[in-house]
Amino acid sequence: MATVVSINLSEKKTVRKTPGTEGVLVVGSGFDGDAHAGDWHRQVSLLAEESIAKMQAKGLDVDAGDFAENITTRGIDLVSLPVGTRFRVGDTLLEVTQIGKECHTKCAIYYQAGDCVMPKEGIFAIVIEGGPVAVGDEINVEGGAA
Repeated sequence: MATVVSINLSEKKTVRKTPGTEGVLVVGSGFDGDAHAGDWHRQVSLLAEESIAKMQAKGLDVDAGDFAENITTRGIDLVSLPVGTRFRVGDTLLEVTQIGKECHTKCAIYYQAGDCVMPKEGIFAIVIEGGPVAVGDEINVEGGAA
């Protein structure tokens, strides 16, 4: 079963997000109160706990939110979800819009480890149906875009 292990938000861009237990997704925007929310294709970012574990295995002291992801997941292979895939997080509905990202500037994590998982293993989505999201919510893939 795929689940949410952390909800991570920040008021500023380019900083690590603060891990928490809940948040509210707004249709067409992202998480209420998060700096990355807005009318664009990367409203919500997701990264697997399993990806973070790879960086921990390299000796980095990192955890949920340190890669600026909004939702840290467990038990789902995020990068295998094609663009256009719709999935439920609790009662909300998201649609994958981008897999990975190009980092134009290297972050502190890259300089510490010589690598970073977010550009390769993080995904981005838009909010189709909003509502509350919390740690422990199930993640269920529904299929392609309507």
